Parts: sequence; structure tokens; C-alpha cells
Amino acid sequence: MSWGDWLIIPAVGGAAGFLGGIIGTGGCSVMLPVLHFWLGFDAPTAIGTTLFAVIFTAISGAYGHLRRRNLDLRAALWLGGSGIAGVALGSWLFSKLISHAELFELILGLVFLWPAARMAWEGFARHSKPTREGHTIPGSSWGLSAFGFTVGVVTGIAGLGGGYALVPGLIYLFGAPVYITMGTSLATMVPLAAVGGGIKLAQGYVDLTAGSLLALGTIVGAQVGARAIKRFRPATLKLIFGLYFLYVSLKFITGYFGVRIW
Repeated sequence: MSWGDWLIIPAVGGAAGFLGGIIGTGGCSVMLPVLHFWLGFDAPTAIGTTLFAVIFTAISGAYGHLRRRNLDLRAALWLGGSGIAGVALGSWLFSKLISHAELFELILGLVFLWPAARMAWEGFARHSKPTREGHTIPGSSWGLSAFGFTVGVVTGIAGLGGGYALVPGLIYLFGAPVYITMGTSLATMVPLAAVGGGIKLAQGYVDLTAGSLLALGTIVGAQVGARAIKRFRPATLKLIFGLYFLYVSLKFITGYFGVRIW
């Protein structure tokens, strides 16, 4: 890495952590494209290094939300516990499907295009159904476990922390309160990223220097994001989340057809 990278990578981690602390993701969709498209990391290493850094983003952000009671511990345990098995399966599939990564990204982009567009519209229009308030996420243990397992499989394959699926899924499938969703999503990602990042490290797909620099930035950024979340109204959070993941979805889709957008 060049000297400039030693400054750029922690700054990228800080921005990803801040965004993740606000919208309940690990910031992986910020870190991964920068590592791959800007800094020249090959795709498998960018995926592994990003997932490794998400471990620290999730821990820092989840702790910040826990202190502010923006977290349903019961839901996080069911989601994260079953998600570990999903990550193990997804990491095995990663080694088998790595040559078809672009097709997988196309599917991923199409799947999450609808919830991203819906959240962006609701946030912009501000006339959606009233946002559910409360401190718990409704839903059966089996339902949460099945959802967590599915997200875990995708996490193991794609190297994304899972927040891009957890947040819209908890809001629209389980009717979860927006603020509680953000903290619970980050808490769920702790075991998912730890297992997935550990496996990718063992497989040799993690650049420890870059991953450590990203982690330093994300730890600080996630705390700032968790502190700032209550400054935003639920509709505003939906708009931020929707626009961000609409961008990510379009990036995945256009990438399959050879059109790269930053």
C-alpha cells in the first residue's frame, strides 16, 4: 500500500462506520467498492477484508445502540444464532461460486431493488403508514431464526455484513420500529461478521493491514452514527436508507452488464 492509502483507508472506514451507525448496516457497501475499484484489491480479497472490518463496525455500533436502548436483545440472539449456521454454509458456497460472483451480484441487486425504492419513496413522500414505535421486534422465534439463517448464507457468499437485508426485512416482514431495527441489525451482525470474517481470514482472503485500518475508522464512525441517530426522524432515516441501497442495488445490476458506477 502507498502512504496515501494509510490515510484513505481509515477515512473510508470512518465514513462507513458513521453511515452504518445511522442506518444499521456494517458499512460494507461503502468499503468494498473503494477497496476493489479505487485501491485495486482483487474481488475475493476486497470481500474478505471488508467482512473482517465489519466485525469491529458491528461491535462498536451495537454497543452504542445498546447504551441508548435502541436494541432488541431477544431478536438479535435468534437472528444471530441461526445466522452463524447460515454464514458457515455461505462461506463454503463462496469457494464454489466465486467464479460466478457477477451473476450473484445481479440477483442480489434485483432482490433488494424493491425494498430500497419503497423506503426511499416513503421517506420522500412522508405520507406512509405511521411508523411503529416501541422497544421490541415482533415475530416468532422460528420466523426470526429462518430470516437470520437466510441472511447468514448471503453474508457468507457476498461478504456483505447483512444489514442491507436485515434492515428492510425487519421493518417490512416483521413490522419492527425503525430505531430498534438499526441497533438490532448491528448486534446481529456481530456473530455473522465474526464467523464469516474468521473463515475468510483462514481462507486467505483478508488483507490484515487494510482490514485493521478500516476497523480503526469504523469503530469511531459507528459510535458517532449511533449517537446521531435520534437526531433524524424515522421518515428521514427511511429516505437515507432507501436512497443508499437504491444506489447499491443499481450498482450491482449495472455491474453485471459491464457498466461500473461509483
